[in-house]
Amino acid sequence: MDCDHDFSGFCSVYYSLICRALSGVLLVSKNKTGVLIMDLNNKKVLVVGLATTGIPLVSVLKKLGAKVIITDTKPSKDLVETTEKLDVATDELLLGRQLKNIEEAGNPELVILSPGVPMEIPLVLDAKRKGIEVIGEIELAYRLMKGHLVAITGTNGKTTTTALTGEIFTNEKSRTHVVGNIGVPMISKVLNSTKDDYFITEVSSFQLESIKEFKPEVAAILNLTPDHLNRHKTMENYARCKMNLFSKQGPNDTAVINYDDSLLRNLSLDLPSQKVYFSRVMELEEGVFIKGGKITIKSQDEEIEVIHKKQLKILGEHNVENALAATAIAWTMGLDLDSIRKGLLDFQGVRHRMEICGTIKGITFINDSKGTNPDASIKAVEAVMDPIILLAGGMDKGSDFEELIDRFPGKVKHLILYGETASIIEKTAHQKGFENTKILTDLEEAVKFAFDLGKAGDVILLSPACASWDMYSSYEKRGEHFKGIFEKLRVKYHD
Repeated sequence: MDCDHDFSGFCSVYYSLICRALSGVLLVSKNKTGVLIMDLNNKKVLVVGLATTGIPLVSVLKKLGAKVIITDTKPSKDLVETTEKLDVATDELLLGRQLKNIEEAGNPELVILSPGVPMEIPLVLDAKRKGIEVIGEIELAYRLMKGHLVAITGTNGKTTTTALTGEIFTNEKSRTHVVGNIGVPMISKVLNSTKDDYFITEVSSFQLESIKEFKPEVAAILNLTPDHLNRHKTMENYARCKMNLFSKQGPNDTAVINYDDSLLRNLSLDLPSQKVYFSRVMELEEGVFIKGGKITIKSQDEEIEVIHKKQLKILGEHNVENALAATAIAWTMGLDLDSIRKGLLDFQGVRHRMEICGTIKGITFINDSKGTNPDASIKAVEAVMDPIILLAGGMDKGSDFEELIDRFPGKVKHLILYGETASIIEKTAHQKGFENTKILTDLEEAVKFAFDLGKAGDVILLSPACASWDMYSSYEKRGEHFKGIFEKLRVKYHD
C-alpha cells in the first residue's frame, strides 16, 4: 500500500470524491493513488472523550487547522492533569456532562470518539441521524498516514504479539512505529510519516467499532473468546466488531488467522483477502506451525525452520501462538529470516503480561495485570508450573468465571479476591467446590495476605480476569501498584 499523501495543491491534485460531504463541506477525498485525505482546515471537529488518545489527537487536529471542541463526562477538576498537557489551546471545552444532541456541541462537521465511548450514546446517534460523520482516532490516523499498515487484534495476546512483531520489524525497518491500543496512539505518529514507514498497530474491539476505510495490508486475529459483553451485549456483536478489521481488505491484502480457533477459521472462509493460517497443534499444508518443536514456515515450494519454541523467552503455550502469529505477519510482509529469528530470540515480553517482579523468601511475584478477562487468566495459570496463590477481581464485564475455576486443580492453592467482582468469583468458586478463598478490600491487602499465606516455592500471581476500572484508570496503573507493593515488601525483608 503506497500512502504517499501530498497536502499541497489540494484543488489540482485531489479530485475523486469517495464520501458524502458533511453539512455541505467536503472533508474526505482521494488522491490519484486512491489514498484517503482529510481536509480539516477551518472545520469544526468535536472530540468526545479525552482518554489516552485525547492529547495527541487534539494536537494533530489543531496542526491541520481544525476548530476543536472537546467534551467529556468527567468534570474539569478530574481532568486538570490531562488538559494541562494539551500543547495547543482548544476552542471550547464542554466538561462534566453528557451532551444529548449535536446542537449542544455547536453543530460540528466531524465527530471523533475516544475508544471508551459507546456508539449508542444519544450524542452519537443524533450526529448520525443528521448526516455528520462519526469516526475514531484510529480511522482518522489511517486517513492521514503514509506507509505500510499492519493491524493485530484478538481477545488475548494482541499486546504481546504487537510488541513482538514490532521488535522483528525494528530489526530491519528503521521507520517502524508500534502503536494503537498498546499505549502509543497511532495519531501521534502519522503527520511526519513517509511511504517507507511501517505501522504495527494493536486494535481493540472498541476501536474497530468506529472504522470505515481502515485497511491494513496485513491484518491478524489471534483468538476470539467472550469479552467486553457489558458493552457488546452478545458474542455475535463482539465477533462482528473484531472481524470488521478485514472489512476493507481486498485480494492483494492478507489476513493472518489462528487455525486452531474453530470460530475464527469458519469466520475467515468468506474473506476476500489472501489467508495465511498459523497453528500450534497442527502441521499445515501451508502456513506457520510447530513441527518437531520448531516454529516452521511452509509455502508451496519451501519449508523453513525458524527457531525451537524452547528458545522463546516468553512463558506459556499461548505465547508460542503469539510467536507464530508474529512470524506469519513478518514473513508475509517480506522480512528477512534473520530479522525474524533475532526478534523471536531477543524478545523479553511486555510489561504487565506475565512480568516476573522477583522473589521474596522463596515466593515469586508475577504481574499479569493485563489479564483482564477469564481466558487471559486461564493462560496465565496454565503457564505457571509452581503452586499458585491467585489474586483476582476488578470491574464486572459480564464474564463467566467457571472455566477459570475449572483450571484450579493441581495449580491454584488459594484465591484472593478484591474489587467489584469479588463476591461473584467467590460464589462461582464455591459452587465448583473450591473453598480456599478470601475477599479483601483492595489489592494492597490482597498482596500482603497472600504473602503471609505463601511458602517458599509458591507463586503469587496477579491475573485479575477483570478490567481495572472499578479501582484504577488502567490495567497499567493496577500493575504498577502491584509492583510497588512488591518493592515495599522486598525492602522490608531485605530479599
